Amino acid sequence: MSESITLTDAGLLPEDLLPDVSHLVTEDDEPLDNLPSEKQQRLLTETLYSSWNGASNAQGFLVAANVGLFPSNKQLPIVPDVFLSLDVQVAENWWEKRHRSYFFWDFGKPPEVVIEIVSNREGNETGRKILEYARMRVMYYIIFDPTRQLGGEVLQMYELQGRQYIPMSEQWLTEVELGLCLWEGAYEGKRDIWLRWCDATGNMIPTGAERAEQERLRAEQERSRAEQEREAKETALQRAERLAAQLRALGVEPEV
Repeated sequence: MSESITLTDAGLLPEDLLPDVSHLVTEDDEPLDNLPSEKQQRLLTETLYSSWNGASNAQGFLVAANVGLFPSNKQLPIVPDVFLSLDVQVAENWWEKRHRSYFFWDFGKPPEVVIEIVSNREGNETGRKILEYARMRVMYYIIFDPTRQLGGEVLQMYELQGRQYIPMSEQWLTEVELGLCLWEGAYEGKRDIWLRWCDATGNMIPTGAERAEQERLRAEQERSRAEQEREAKETALQRAERLAAQLRALGVEPEV
């Protein structure tokens, strides 16, 4: 296929019009990331799969780290640190090359959210990338800059309006029914400032480990409450038996 194939309003392309992807580099097998970024990426992806049911009226979601976004078979991909896409499903035969990356013509749409984690000044997050994501029609663009490499705020959030991104005054992503917040705490034994998903009330979406701990504490509280109730009943019964014994000693038969 000689001409460039891009996604149109028609959504998914029919099978006979799918572009040839054999020439595309979908992975280079040369990952080079740092430990803080890798752990932050895992926190953002694992949390949703562990504890989020997805947006209302959405049929599934995909959240992934370091996977290429291909808007066209003639364009080089851009690889965000994390992206979230609603109403999509990964193909059953995902090892086939035509399903191994996020091809817009395969999934039928761009992701709703992309997140870039800044660790140096080389990523051009506020230059080239912000323009490319806007051209891709990604709804929300998030920059997490924990060490302030870019000289701005630690968390910068943008929403696509028209053909450009506008800074957001709130941290709630209305269209995906999720928020983002900064959290100081320990994740997998490392204390730091982390970027976390949160719900409409500001409560963080828990990780799998946090959910397990919450369930353990809840079960422990239930056992403690049940034990207190049992002890209270036993104490009341003992008091009643002592009173009955005292009445009998006085020649009064207590009423049963």
